[in-house]
Amino acid sequence: MADTWFVVNARDADARWVERAGFGKRCLLEPEGGEFEQVGIHLSVIAPGERSTLYHAEEAQEDFLVLRGSCTAIVEEQERQVKQWDLVHCPPGTRHVFVNEGLEPCVLLMVGARTGGGIHYPVSEVALRHGAGVEVEASSARDAYAGLEPWRAADPAPL
Repeated sequence: MADTWFVVNARDADARWVERAGFGKRCLLEPEGGEFEQVGIHLSVIAPGERSTLYHAEEAQEDFLVLRGSCTAIVEEQERQVKQWDLVHCPPGTRHVFVNEGLEPCVLLMVGARTGGGIHYPVSEVALRHGAGVEVEASSARDAYAGLEPWRAADPAPL
């Protein structure tokens, strides 16, 4: 938890960037070694052919602002193209994922409430068609991503 204000620039070397094969890069805009108590704030850079995560629903509100590029938002089994400056609002329990099927990177600002709630990975035929779903329902990230490469430290993404 951060108990004082601070400034971090996503392009600076001290920003915390991570990557996972097939899931792009993320900048964790939170205190070193911890998380904000009330909200999580990340940048996600999704390269063509990648997805932001696996199709899931959280027990807390999440919002996504497209800062650059475009991608397909799969929300509640519906596909919707979103582009720069579109905001996708997901109330608690909304199933969602973002997939970049374009030719340019897509940059999302991701903001989510931290309520300590759970996460659920339902089976979704729509998400599976895009390579962004689980074949077996899961109730934890550990189970949903079993067998996939973990997030690892990365160099900053070009923004």
